[in-house]
Amino acid sequence: MSAAQQPVWPVYRRLLGYTRRYWPYLLIAIVGMLIEAGAGVAFARLMEPLTNNFVSPQPDMAWKLPLTIVGLFVLRSTATFATDYGMARTGRSVVRDLREQVLAKYLRLPSTHFDTESTPVMVSRLNYDTEQVTEASANALKTLVTDGLTISGLLGLMLYTSAKVTLAMLLITPLIGVIVWYVGKRYRRISGGIQDSMGQMAQAAEQSLAAQQEVKVHGAQALETSRYAGLANRILGLNMKVEATRAGASAMVQLLAAIALAVIVAVAAREALAGRLDAGQFIMLMTSMMAIIPSLRRVTSVQTSISRGMAASERLFSILDAPEERDAGQVSVERTRGELVFEHVSLRYRDHDKLALDDVSFTARPGTVTAIVGRSGSGKTSLVRLVPRFYEADGGRITLDGVPLQDYRLADLRRQIALVGQKVMLFDESIAQNIAYGAQADAARIRSAAEAANAWEFIERLPLQLDTRVGENGALLSGGQRQRLAIARAILRDAPILILDEATAALDNESERLVQNALQKLMPDRTTLVIAHRLSTIEHADQVLVLDHGRLVEQGTHAELLARGGLYAHLHQMQFREGEAG
Repeated sequence: MSAAQQPVWPVYRRLLGYTRRYWPYLLIAIVGMLIEAGAGVAFARLMEPLTNNFVSPQPDMAWKLPLTIVGLFVLRSTATFATDYGMARTGRSVVRDLREQVLAKYLRLPSTHFDTESTPVMVSRLNYDTEQVTEASANALKTLVTDGLTISGLLGLMLYTSAKVTLAMLLITPLIGVIVWYVGKRYRRISGGIQDSMGQMAQAAEQSLAAQQEVKVHGAQALETSRYAGLANRILGLNMKVEATRAGASAMVQLLAAIALAVIVAVAAREALAGRLDAGQFIMLMTSMMAIIPSLRRVTSVQTSISRGMAASERLFSILDAPEERDAGQVSVERTRGELVFEHVSLRYRDHDKLALDDVSFTARPGTVTAIVGRSGSGKTSLVRLVPRFYEADGGRITLDGVPLQDYRLADLRRQIALVGQKVMLFDESIAQNIAYGAQADAARIRSAAEAANAWEFIERLPLQLDTRVGENGALLSGGQRQRLAIARAILRDAPILILDEATAALDNESERLVQNALQKLMPDRTTLVIAHRLSTIEHADQVLVLDHGRLVEQGTHAELLARGGLYAHLHQMQFREGEAG
C-alpha cells in the first residue's frame, strides 16, 4: 500500500504516541487551549449585556463591562502563551526523538539498503521530513483543538440563544465537511510528491557540488543547473497545487460562511419581529458567527500541515519499521585467533541475475597474508565485505576459529576486524579523535599509533599537532596522509583480522612507500586480507587468490602462479609492460 493510500488515523495515532513522554507540557497546553477557547466564547457571550447596556444603560455596567473585557483578554493571552510553549516544547521534542531514532535505525540497517537509497535522500528524511512532523504533532494539533473547542462552544452558545437561527446556519456545515475531506485527501497525495522531490533535489545538489571540479572541466555547469532547475520547478508546481487547493478551499469556506451569515440575518430578523430575539442576543449571534468563520478557515487550512506531516510520518515510520541487520548470534568473544575459512561461498546482490561470488573456498590463517587479485568486477571487494557481514552469503559457510560468522554477536565479530580502504572516511574532528575513533585511548597511545603508521612525521609539523582538525572527510590532508591516519586507527584498534582494500592504489610513489612501510608494521601476527591493485606489492604474500567473474580460478604463491602461466601471470605481465611504458 502506498503512502497516499494508507489510513490516516493509525499513522497519526502512532505519531501522537511520541508525545506521551512529554505529557506535563501537553497537559499545560491542553489547559491553555480550554481557557483560550472558553475566553473566546465568553467574549461572544458578553456582547449581549454590552449591547443591551447601550439600549438601556446601567451605571454599574459602565465599569464592570470594561474590566471584564480586560480580564478576559489577560486570561486569554496567558492561556495562549501556555498553549504555544507547551505545544512547541512537545512538538520539537518529538522531532528530536524521531531524528535520533531514524539516524540510529539507519546505522542498524543492512548495507543492501544503502545500495538503493542515496545519502542525500536519507539526509532529507532526517531534516525535511522530521520538520514536517512538528507541524502535524504540534501546530496543527493546537489549531484543531483550540479552534474545534471554540467552534463547539460558540455553536452551543448560539443554540442556547436561538435554536432556529443556529440550525439555519448548520445547513451549510455538511458542505464545509466535504470540502475539508477532499482538501485533506488532495494535500496528502501532493505532499508525498513534494517530499520525494525534495530528496531528489538534495541528491542532485550534493552530486553537483561534490563533483564541482569535474563539472567545471567538462563545462557542464549549465547541464547541472538545468537538472537542478527541473527538480526545483517540479517542487514549485506541486507547492502551487497545494496553495491553489488551500486558497480555493478557504475561499469556498468563506463563501459558504457568508451564505450562512445571510441566512442567519434573515431568520434572526423574523425571530426579532416575533419578539423572540432582542438586540443583545442578535449581536451575540452575529459575533459568534463572525468568530466561527476564521476558526473554520483555519481548520480547513490546517489540512496542509497535517497532510504533509502524515506523508512525512509514513516515510519515517517506513524506515523505523524496516528490517535491521540480522544479529541472532549468541557466541560472545573478546578476541579470536583469526583463522578464516570460506567453504563453497556464493553471493548474489539484490536485483542482479549473476552471482557476485560463485563457490569460493580457501583458508586464511593467523600470521599470514592472503592477497586477492583479479580484473575489475571479479568479486574482490564482494569477498571481503562478507567477513564483517556487511553482506550475507547466499550459499556455503564462512567460519572464524571454527565458528560460523552468523553465530557470533555482530558487535563482537566486528571488533575482531580492522579495515583500511582505498577511500578513507575521516570525520571533521581532530586528528586524535579520528585515530581513536570508536575507542578509548590516551594521548600517548594515540601518538604511538601515529608514529607506527608513519603519520607523526607530518602531524608534528601541524600547528596544533594531534588537535588539528582535518576538515570534511579529511579535505585538509593529502591522500597519503589520510591513508596513514586510517592505518594509525587500525593499529590502535589492534584487531586480529586486517582487511586492506586497495589501500595504496591512488597514491604517488613516496606516499605508497610510507604507507607500505606502515602496513608492514601492522600485518604481523594478524590474519591479513589484501585486495591488491599493484601486483608488485604482494610478491611476499603467503597465498594469492585469483578471482575471475566471481570464481576462484587460481590459488598459490606469487612464484607458483607466475610459473603456472595462467591468469595471474597474464595480469602480472600486463602491469610489468605498463610499468616499463611509464
